[in-house]
Amino acid sequence: MSPRLRRLVPDPFIVILFASVALASLAPARGVFSQIVDGAATAAIVLLFFLHGVRLSWQAVTDGVTHWRLHLTILAATFILFPLIGLALAKAFPGLLPSPLWIGILFLCALPSTVQSSIAFTSIGGGNVAGAVVAATASNLLGIALTPLLIGALTEAHGSSVSFAGVWKIVLELLLPFLAGHLMRPWLLGWVMRHKPLLALSDRGTIILAVYSAFSAAVLGGIWSQVSVQTLLVLFGLCALVLTVVLLATRYGARLLGFSREDEVAIVFCGSKKTLASGVPMARVLFAGPDMGAVVLPLMIFHQMQLMVCAWLARRYAATQAPAPTPSEPIQQGA
Repeated sequence: MSPRLRRLVPDPFIVILFASVALASLAPARGVFSQIVDGAATAAIVLLFFLHGVRLSWQAVTDGVTHWRLHLTILAATFILFPLIGLALAKAFPGLLPSPLWIGILFLCALPSTVQSSIAFTSIGGGNVAGAVVAATASNLLGIALTPLLIGALTEAHGSSVSFAGVWKIVLELLLPFLAGHLMRPWLLGWVMRHKPLLALSDRGTIILAVYSAFSAAVLGGIWSQVSVQTLLVLFGLCALVLTVVLLATRYGARLLGFSREDEVAIVFCGSKKTLASGVPMARVLFAGPDMGAVVLPLMIFHQMQLMVCAWLARRYAATQAPAPTPSEPIQQGA
């Protein structure tokens, strides 16, 4: 398959996620089975954040931390620009989507950045990888506290409401396991590093289980009677619009602020991403009941879009990168 066609192929993980939505639509978890799935999803999420805590390196946080302008710019894009765009769209076009999907757009805009893909695309594009590591890590750490507060403020401004009781569930199910895992890092890091493939499978399995649990409740609550094909097309269009605005704002904003090319690449790829890995567990904690499936649907769509568009953009940046001098061309004295 040619590289151009490969960029158009969906991420296999996203395909599996949408397959879990199809499974929940055809065979939703009911009764006792629903309780088992719900309990398993909660336990898996707690374990997921515990292991994230084990894997967190404070060296990654301290490396390059003095480049505060870069990190503040990325955090501003993640936690200020995105929410303002989402709220502006919700205020300007309230009738385009049902309320649960608008809450999903606002939730998407309140989430932290990704870690792995932000760093990977920054590296491909020849950007500031150390800065991307610090910024993405800081975004995820701050997001555990900021996302619930932001979504509470955004939904209230939109005329809806999210219970702040969910903040305490975030603390109990996400933050405390994360901190406990980091405290256990000296004893568990070796085991975790030896079992990376198994843990990657566990990460993705947790998200798939949470999505199946969420959409089972949503299907039983009648989500597909609320979301038509036309509504889905509008949702795709809105996600594409949000991504386009943020990519343009981060690219040209970085240039306007006088950042180097390497920093611009990091700002574009860290500032335009939203995490699915932390977003689905957070949604499950914050949004109880059948609306949770509709809330995560914009995130699933946006996540695939950002991967495809940023893969293309990273290669564009790589193609314009100045070639490094080759060792075979010695510098002549006196030239």
